[in-house]
Amino acid sequence: MDFFLAKPDRPDELQRVEAAGGRVINWNGHRILGVLATSRSIGDQYLKPFVISKPEVIVSERTESDEFLILASDGLWDVVSNEVACQVVRRCFNGHIKWASSTLDVVIENRATRAATVLAELAMARGSSDNISVVVIELKKPTSTFTC
Repeated sequence: MDFFLAKPDRPDELQRVEAAGGRVINWNGHRILGVLATSRSIGDQYLKPFVISKPEVIVSERTESDEFLILASDGLWDVVSNEVACQVVRRCFNGHIKWASSTLDVVIENRATRAATVLAELAMARGSSDNISVVVIELKKPTSTFTC
């Protein structure tokens, strides 16, 4: 249940940025040159070589107890902790969150998609000011059908 974001205030990322000649400035959070709040990104060409596009990959063995995987941008992780995100997905999968989307007027049949939508809406409700992308991948077959 761990995740890692390549944030510029993380000691290893700070060292990498400074070794490349960049600076991390605390301006509404730690930002590369006072602009970007992440140290690994696709795009942002004007911040190269301080911001790199090489992903940070962590390989972990799956276990039988793994329920789902949440892939999300820092727009979610800046305002929702790992623990809260997991609780929300579990509650959604178990049918304990009643879902009524204010942003979508369509019916979502897939509970992983619904859980991702609930997480994105939670991030918006908590005032995230960054791009919010969320994908939930269900790793176990559901034992029964619930709606979120």
